[in-house]
Amino acid sequence: MFRVILAEDSALLRDGLRRMLTDEGYAVVAAVGDGDALLDAVAAHPVDIVIVDVRMPPTHTDEGIRAALEIRRRWPETGVLVLSQYVEQRYAVDLLTGASARVGYLLKDRVADVGEFLDALERVGAGGTAFDPEVVRQLLRRTTHTDPLRSLTPRERDVLAEMAQGHNNAAIAGRLHVSQSAVEKHVKAIFDKLELGQLDGISRRVLAVLRYLGS
Repeated sequence: MFRVILAEDSALLRDGLRRMLTDEGYAVVAAVGDGDALLDAVAAHPVDIVIVDVRMPPTHTDEGIRAALEIRRRWPETGVLVLSQYVEQRYAVDLLTGASARVGYLLKDRVADVGEFLDALERVGAGGTAFDPEVVRQLLRRTTHTDPLRSLTPRERDVLAEMAQGHNNAAIAGRLHVSQSAVEKHVKAIFDKLELGQLDGISRRVLAVLRYLGS
């Protein structure tokens, strides 16, 4: 199991997450209440993943996300799973303008679904991505009349949303009740239309698409 550091200013939620993760076999090496303490903890205890709230003391604006971005810069091998009460589109885009893996952004309501939360945590820890469906939907709505996204078919948009959440082709096929070969054709069409065909790996598959949406 992965080694984890929690950063959440709500003592109730922090303790609840710590107990849940410990019960599931994760090693929670630190649980802190502000961004500075998070950076100190990561420096002292290298871990696989940090789970961090966007808004933390002292101003409760962007301390958490700034700490997360600093972790991405200083310790790129450390996965970052951000939790937020609301969809903060600017912060979601900021997370995407850097390393192209080990990152997730979930709404706090998603934590109530333990299975979904743990699945996202596992994906981030394993080097993948995990974006809340509502975050993806709002990023997808950030389009104008000149955006190539308007050229996507409804099914291609469905596939893009699933890709952005970090699902592979097999998972997308199951979730959308189509064949895997159909998903592969849709993925190719998406990258062709978004002019992302020359990118490689997960940056092409997931994060480059979201960067494009946020550009």
